[in-house]
Amino acid sequence: MDFIEACRKFISIDSTPTHGNKEVAEYAAKLCQERGLHVEVQKDFIGDIEHVNVIARPQAERPSIEFLMQTHLDTVEPGPFPLWTFTECNPFDATIIDGKIYGLGAADVKLDFLCKLEALASFEGPRNWKLPPVLVGTYGEELGMQGALRLIRKNKIAAKMALIGEPSDLKMISAAKGYASVEVRIPFSPEEIAYRQEHNLKESTSTQSKLFIGKAAHSSTPHLGESAIAKMLEYLQQLPDSVALMEIDGGVNHNSVPSHALLEIDIVPNSSRPIVSKVVKVYEAAKSLEKEFAKFVDKDFFPSEPTLNIGLIRTYEDHVLIAGSCRIPPIISNETYESWMEYLRKVCEENGSQFRVTDYKKPFRTNETSILVKGCRDELRAMGLSEELTTQPSTNEASIFSRTGIDCLCFGPGKREGNVHTPSEHVAVEDLHKAVEFYKRVIERFCL
Repeated sequence: MDFIEACRKFISIDSTPTHGNKEVAEYAAKLCQERGLHVEVQKDFIGDIEHVNVIARPQAERPSIEFLMQTHLDTVEPGPFPLWTFTECNPFDATIIDGKIYGLGAADVKLDFLCKLEALASFEGPRNWKLPPVLVGTYGEELGMQGALRLIRKNKIAAKMALIGEPSDLKMISAAKGYASVEVRIPFSPEEIAYRQEHNLKESTSTQSKLFIGKAAHSSTPHLGESAIAKMLEYLQQLPDSVALMEIDGGVNHNSVPSHALLEIDIVPNSSRPIVSKVVKVYEAAKSLEKEFAKFVDKDFFPSEPTLNIGLIRTYEDHVLIAGSCRIPPIISNETYESWMEYLRKVCEENGSQFRVTDYKKPFRTNETSILVKGCRDELRAMGLSEELTTQPSTNEASIFSRTGIDCLCFGPGKREGNVHTPSEHVAVEDLHKAVEFYKRVIERFCL
């Protein structure tokens, strides 16, 4: 199977959080073995869904120190299939148009694994490695980077330097924001639960429904999207207290700006503290925090300030779930971060709601004087590509690996802004080949 066909196959395999990455990891392992690499798999369960790390080396034994080439094999959920117009409404059907591959994971970031494999496999036969390379495909990047964490906890690698796969438009990323993902559970009152159950049994209904349309984007660049949930909550702010909330739904995960949201209400006398007022209070607290964010500016990043995104809202039998995330640049101290979380917690508790931080990852920054940075700059310059150091407003596995003392750079084909976490996700075939060439040069420079 040639490189492009392998790319098509990779995209065709569902590796979303609700499906797991086992199938694509098994295919990746097979490709690595066919190219003469020695493969180890690391299996795990998140809930009842199996996930797999793939670890491939040119030699059978694990060395005492190595060069890590890592890419996560999972993707976000695709959202509504009809929005994937470039792939005939199927995000898993890779389509090439004008030299670009469209499909879920094309840029973020499954195909980067194949670029690294193509580069590593080109060094055939026994080699005298001075810093042996190790190729790793991880699971669960969209679930708190569980695969990277397990890789470290089980001591599966011994890396000194690392290239982390990220859609960077073939530029080096030397720093990235951290993030905190949070959940708020707002309970219905017993009266509201009883009313909703009774209402569902009636043959006729007096409810009103309203659909809100936004524009999807990655939560790290909310200015590129338009939050349908924010539109819905602002509409909810204008409604009277005598509103019964029947259904509120929007978004696909905490990590994406939501493109769709649905609200169903009934205008009836309600309890003295209806859930609508509690939802509005939580939203107002989030907006207040955004104003506070504007006071903290890190000019190395764009957006330069911390950002906040409400990415998911769901209605359950006895509560409403709100999930979101904050992006935190390196200038934010731990004390400031904790004060923000405490503020949200206090507002939620005052409204009888549960608040919890489900995940927290610190930002990372690699010094521009490091050997890794200098060497990669030389190779990009030799290829006629930009040697500029950039930053990333989102968070990736470099946050995990850098905490263990590994020098990290993020790099990959494909644009991020206006591309990843959208139904038009794509990558130029030419950029995939350029990434392969860059990885070959990096292996020759640092590993041989």
